[in-house]
Amino acid sequence: MPPRWPRKPDRKDPAFRKLDDRMNFATHVAIFAACNSGLWFFHNLQKADWPWAVWVTGGWATILFAHALYIFAIANYSQPTIVTEETASKSSSG
Repeated sequence: MPPRWPRKPDRKDPAFRKLDDRMNFATHVAIFAACNSGLWFFHNLQKADWPWAVWVTGGWATILFAHALYIFAIANYSQPTIVTEETASKSSSG
């Protein structure tokens, strides 16, 4: 059962962005696992010589690792700062 959000979903809400990004990452992991397990199942079933299978799995795993690195280490989920004319004039004059 998917998680329920207690208020109207809004990408400006940091908690919602964090949850949404993690759910997208979980979907990415699930698709990776399903596709690659099928790829390697048929590779072994047919005793095939597919040199590209290693590259597909390795490349996709690298992209998955980069996605995880962004979600868990780089992404900033703090409240966005709203720039108004007053705050913009203070920063430019001072």
